[in-house]
Amino acid sequence: MNVRKTLLTSACALGVLLGATTAMAQQSSSGGSVQVIAADARSALSAGFEDAGQAVLGMELISHTPHAPGFGTDQTMFSPPRTDEERAAMRTAAEGNRSFSPLGMANSDMAVSNGKLFVGNFNGFNAYDVTGDAPRLVMSVVCPGGQGDVSVHGNLLFMSVEENRGRIDCSGAGNEGDVSAERFRGVRIFDISDLNDPRQIAAVQTCRGSHTHTLLPDPSDRNVLYVYGQGTSSVRKTGELDICTDGQPDENPETALFSIDVIKVPLDHPENAELVNRPRIFADVTTGRVAGLWRGGRAGLASQNTAQTNQCHDITVYPEIGLAGGACSGNGILLDISDPVNPKRTSDIFDPDMAYWHSATFNNAGDKVVFTDEWGGGTSPRCRAEDPATWGANMVATIEDRTLTPRSFHKLPSAQGETENCVAHNGNIIPVPGRDLMVQSWYQGGISVMDFTDPMKPVEIAYFDRGPISAERMYVGGSWSAYWFNGRVYSSEIARGLDVLKLIPSDQLSAAEIAAAEAITANEINPQLQTRITWADSPDVAASYVDQLARTDAIADDLEARTRTVIEGWRGGTADKRAARRLSTELATAPEGATDATKARLTALSALLGRLAA
Repeated sequence: MNVRKTLLTSACALGVLLGATTAMAQQSSSGGSVQVIAADARSALSAGFEDAGQAVLGMELISHTPHAPGFGTDQTMFSPPRTDEERAAMRTAAEGNRSFSPLGMANSDMAVSNGKLFVGNFNGFNAYDVTGDAPRLVMSVVCPGGQGDVSVHGNLLFMSVEENRGRIDCSGAGNEGDVSAERFRGVRIFDISDLNDPRQIAAVQTCRGSHTHTLLPDPSDRNVLYVYGQGTSSVRKTGELDICTDGQPDENPETALFSIDVIKVPLDHPENAELVNRPRIFADVTTGRVAGLWRGGRAGLASQNTAQTNQCHDITVYPEIGLAGGACSGNGILLDISDPVNPKRTSDIFDPDMAYWHSATFNNAGDKVVFTDEWGGGTSPRCRAEDPATWGANMVATIEDRTLTPRSFHKLPSAQGETENCVAHNGNIIPVPGRDLMVQSWYQGGISVMDFTDPMKPVEIAYFDRGPISAERMYVGGSWSAYWFNGRVYSSEIARGLDVLKLIPSDQLSAAEIAAAEAITANEINPQLQTRITWADSPDVAASYVDQLARTDAIADDLEARTRTVIEGWRGGTADKRAARRLSTELATAPEGATDATKARLTALSALLGRLAA
C-alpha cells in the first residue's frame, strides 16, 4: 500500500494505515502539488437568472437559448431545503404528488447526430438544429422520468429513466404505490427518423432504473448495439419486476446491487431490445466475492465519507483500445470490453479523497483517464475557498498495461460562493494535436478547460462563468454538461437553457491549435462513446506543434523561425520541400532532458514535415 504523502494529512495517513483491510489494498499513490483555491474574476459576479454577471477567459459566448416551452422557467427551479420546516414541506409535497421530482424540469446530458443537438431533460428531451448561427428548436418530447440522459445511434435515440414517477406511456400521471404495472425505470428507445413524429419503440426495464447509459457497437456484428445501463437508485420490488431483489450479497447472492445492465439491441429490429446480462464487475478477482471493492465509509480520520462500490455512475467506452473507464461510486475501474456482454475488470483504484466517483474521460492516446468526484451530489456548494482542493475535483490517472495509477488532482481554481452548487461534472476532450485538453462543466462554477498533458500538473487554460442564480439562497443550476461538438462548446444549463461558446486565441491556446481542433468533425457524437481522433496533415496542425514547443521554451529560436517559414509557405501554396526535409531531420532528435510531451511533439512535427517533403 502506498500513502499519498503530499496530499494526505498525517491524521488521514495514519487512519488509512490503521484501518487497512483487504479492500484498502486497492489504494495507489498519487502525487502532484496541492492546489490553492483562491478568489478571482469569477468569485464575486452579480447574481441573476437572466442577467447574472459573466466572467470569461479564452472563450466567447456565441448564443444563449432559453429552455424550450414546457421544459423549465425561473419558477420551476429547485432550492434544497435549509430548515426542518422546509424539509417537512418538501416531504408533504412529494407524498401528495405522484409525479413529484425536485429537478423535474432540469436539463441534463447531450448528444449530436446529423447536425442536430439532442438535450436531455428530467421532463423529456429536445432537439435543436445547430447548423446555423444559433440553435433552432426542431423537436420536443415530453416524457418525464429523470434524469433523461440521451444518446443517439442512427435513427435511434436512447434515454435513461430512473425515477419512480416514470411511466411506460411517457405520461406525467405518476404511479400509485410501491408496485405498479405502469411504472417504467430503465432505458427507452425512440425512433427519431421523422423529427415531426418521434415514436417510442422499446422500453427495457431494469432493477435500479438507468441513471446514465453508454452505447457500445458490437465489434464483430454491425447489426448489434449494446447499451450499458448504470442504475444508481433503489432496487424495485420483486412484485413489480421479478428479476429484482435487494440486499447485500453475503445475505442475498441474487441481489440487483453490485452489477450493471447489458442491453442488446438488434438494429434491424430495435423493438426487440432486451436485457441480456448483469455482470458482477466488482467481484474480488481471487475469491469471487461479489462485493469485492470498496466497502464504503471513511478510510481515515480526515478522509471523505466515501460511497460503497455497488454501482457505476458512468461508464465511458473506448472501443479502439478495447477498454472502458468506469466511475463506480467508491472506485475508479478499467474494463476489458472485447466481449461486450461480459466486460471484465482489469484494474481498480481507490482514493480516500474521492467521495463519489462520477465520470471517466480518456485522452486521445488512451494512456490517461480523468475521473471526476461528485462530492455533495451536485446540489451543494463545494468550490468554496475553505473546501479541500482534493475533494470534489478531477483525478488524473495514467494507464499502463491496462492498469490505472492515480497521479494528481485538479479542481476549479476559482473560489465560488455559498449559493452556487459547484463540483466536478461532465466534459469531453477538445481535439488539439499535441495536447490533452478537456472542457468540463462545474455546475454554477461554470465551464472550465483543463490541460492535463502533464498528468502531474494539470492546469486551467480557459473558462466561462455566470454569477449565482440568487445571492440569498442556493438554487440548483449551472452547467450540467459542457462538451466540444464539431468546433463549438455546448453547455446544457440546468435552469437557464442552452449555451454555445467558442474558443478564442490566448497565450495558452493559439489560433492554429483552435483551427486544428475545429477541423475535426463527426456526424455522430456520444460523449460516453469515445473514438480515436486523427488529424490530416495541414499547416494548422504543424503550427500547433510549433506553438506548443515555443510556449514551453522547447525549441531554439532559429529552428522555430525556419519551421514557421516553411509552414507559412505551405499555407500560401508554395511549400519548400527541400527545407521541410532538412527540418524533419533536425526535429527528429529531442534535446537531452526533454519532457515526454516535448518528445512527442517533436516526433509528430518531424514526421509531418517529412511527409510534406515526400
